[in-house]
Amino acid sequence: MLMMLMMATIIMLISSITMMLASILSKKSFYDREKNSPFECGFDPKCSARIPFSLHFFLIAIIFLIFDVEIALLLPIIIIMKYSNMIMWMMTSTFFLFILLIGLYHEWNQGALEWAN
Repeated sequence: MLMMLMMATIIMLISSITMMLASILSKKSFYDREKNSPFECGFDPKCSARIPFSLHFFLIAIIFLIFDVEIALLLPIIIIMKYSNMIMWMMTSTFFLFILLIGLYHEWNQGALEWAN
């Protein structure tokens, strides 16, 4: 028990030192308006360099990532089938697919999957 406490203390100490060093070394000490502004051949920029980001595109990307992870979770179900109890496997797979379909229906119902309005 004492050994685990000592190891946890050492790990916390090393991670704290690493975070403090990263915080100290990563800070910019010099903020200049000219250096932070976008460069356009020596002229002042005509408009903002930061264009607004489409929130709808971001939501579609997040939905894609979520369903991509769910597909990665579905693939091992086929391999597990021959090693497990068939009734338990069928109930678990059906429950998981049901949750996925409810999530897809909810996204569709909310209009998050419609690209053009």
